[in-house]
Amino acid sequence: MDSKMDFTKLLVAADETGDKHDKQDDADQEPVEFTRKFSSTRRFSVLSDASSEISLSMRSVDMTSDKHGEEEESVGDGKPFKNYLFATKNLCFVVFVLTLMVLAQAFNVGVDLWLTFWTSQEAIRHENGTIVESTSPTIEILPLHDKSNFSYSYNNYSYIPENTKKSESFNINDIFDNVNVDGQIKKIIKTNWALYFYSALIGLAIVLTLSRSLLFFKACMMASVNLHTSMFHMLLKAPMRFFDTNPSGRILNRFSKDMGAIDELLPMGFLDAMQVMLVLCGILVNITISNAYIVIAIVILGAVFLKFRSWYISSARVLKHLEGITKSPVFSHINATLNGIITIRASNAQDILIEEFDDNQDVNTSAWYLTIACMNSFGLWLDFLAIIFLAVVTFCFVILRKFTDVNGSLVGLAVSQCSVLTGMLQFGMRQTAEVINQLTSVERVMQYTKLDIEGPFDTPEENRPRGVWPKRGQIEFRNLSLKYVENDPPVLRNLNFMIMPGQKIGIVGRTGAGKSSLISALFRLAPLEGAIYIDGVNTKNLGLTDLRRKISIIPQEPVLFSASLRYNLDPFNEFDDDKIWQALEQVELRDSVDSLDFHVAEGGGNFSLGQRQLVCLARAVLKNNKVLVLDEATANVDPRTDALIQATIRKRFKDCTVLTIAHRLNTIMDSDKVLVMSFGNMIEFDHPHKLLQIADGHFHKMLLETGPVMSAQLKDVAMRAYQHE
Repeated sequence: MDSKMDFTKLLVAADETGDKHDKQDDADQEPVEFTRKFSSTRRFSVLSDASSEISLSMRSVDMTSDKHGEEEESVGDGKPFKNYLFATKNLCFVVFVLTLMVLAQAFNVGVDLWLTFWTSQEAIRHENGTIVESTSPTIEILPLHDKSNFSYSYNNYSYIPENTKKSESFNINDIFDNVNVDGQIKKIIKTNWALYFYSALIGLAIVLTLSRSLLFFKACMMASVNLHTSMFHMLLKAPMRFFDTNPSGRILNRFSKDMGAIDELLPMGFLDAMQVMLVLCGILVNITISNAYIVIAIVILGAVFLKFRSWYISSARVLKHLEGITKSPVFSHINATLNGIITIRASNAQDILIEEFDDNQDVNTSAWYLTIACMNSFGLWLDFLAIIFLAVVTFCFVILRKFTDVNGSLVGLAVSQCSVLTGMLQFGMRQTAEVINQLTSVERVMQYTKLDIEGPFDTPEENRPRGVWPKRGQIEFRNLSLKYVENDPPVLRNLNFMIMPGQKIGIVGRTGAGKSSLISALFRLAPLEGAIYIDGVNTKNLGLTDLRRKISIIPQEPVLFSASLRYNLDPFNEFDDDKIWQALEQVELRDSVDSLDFHVAEGGGNFSLGQRQLVCLARAVLKNNKVLVLDEATANVDPRTDALIQATIRKRFKDCTVLTIAHRLNTIMDSDKVLVMSFGNMIEFDHPHKLLQIADGHFHKMLLETGPVMSAQLKDVAMRAYQHE
């Protein structure tokens, strides 16, 4: 058969183009290498823009106060990072997210590598053209009348007309073209299939990148929520001594600045740092493929950067701790000013408070300036090292050119890749350093998740009182001593006395006598020595929840929550509306509110001080416990509210045991007994009329200090109460 094709000419043409292909091989590779360079540069540009925003906002402050005790400093041992990961409480999910991040970066690198491969394939196709290989060396017999459709096979090379029917079944050879290169047949991927693969890689890279970002932030929020919840629960269970020794500003800083850094700054910095590290690995892979010798210089530069970073972190941690210490007085000053703003204005002391605030702010600003200066100094040294590294690489190529033939395109590629790498290394070092500094917030929050707690809160079944408890309200103190700190002297010393059921006891004494400590012992707010028995049950054997629910208290500073009136009176929904309205009526507050859903402002701001105290009294009326404590409840109210509270207590708590810490003697002169305390000791304990008969007694001296008119009236009240018994 005559195929009308001269294969000898084809072979000669292939030989002629072979040399030409060899000469242009290097030139064809040059755009391929620069494709990788531009891809890396684009990625660095995006990350660099992000860094300019994050570095301005990423400011973690260590909110502590040196005036109220020492706090642990960060030691940089990796525990905050481990605690942050474990805070998600789902390590499998964390491992999955980290794996997804590696896969996403692998596909990003794969896109660059595939583009390089595709470009080289197209260069070969452009230089050599393509020929089609038949799938069978045999001759296909076609109908004689259809002369236009024939297939002639000769040494596996066939001419197939376009109108020949193609097989619909897929063959792996369908995605390749055959190219004659130097007399050898090579397979190269078809352009359309290369485009399909490239599009698929880009699509997978986008999907994986978005997925890893969403899942990463989800993991960070899981850790943040768990840290906040754990810190909050531990804080609620902390002993009262913790709140006595830690100012509110320090505690608020944990929930504001530290949690703000964990919620907002740390996830962004963490993601950027990990992304930079993965991008660096990808660039190293590309550079290793093009020029492996540069990796040695990069490793040396990375080691120097890490050393500089360690120096920076050591200084930055101390400065951030110092900045946090100076920040806490600012918050405490603002908090105290807001609480006492009425007194400040009444005393015309605004200028004094402004000057104090400016002093605190100046000290904090000085520490903050040092922190910023340290960070900028670190960046300056990184830039200096990067310039030196680029200069060394460039001059090395100049020197090598004298001894060997150096391709100019490779020099440009090496310098550009090194420029990208140094920029990425700088950004990576800064981000990792900032992440380590931000992890101090995690460490500070973790400190509050490991606080000492009170307890136990639940009563063991074998110690649970049977039936209704307390039923009578008898209280017995046996050898009771109390001290808040182990090495300090006790504030209560060997107290022994008994309060009979239904008695009204007044507790008096000078400041520091131990009156409030006695109430703390009753509520078990501190460790006790000795025992307190209520209706024959040792309170040490009871859970704190069961004990404190059975004792009502009306404090000197009434506590109201920003919620409905119903919630403030009955937070656990134990009573119906009728009982709540009855309690409000007994304290004469029914006409002051229209509904139980009446909103109580923060701190009860829409109530007067006397009304807030009456709300607390209504709360105690609802509970109707057998033991009631009044901690100077009428010290800050007007005489009318004082009389109303006293009348309600006499009427509503007639059968209850009432302990009243007195600020004014007129509130306890009709009590069944008065307990006089001094320096933690019980000095006198008897009916007020009997105590007044002791001329040199402590209670009698306290009465004389009220003045002749008032003392005479109080003596008369005590005598009539005694005679009434």
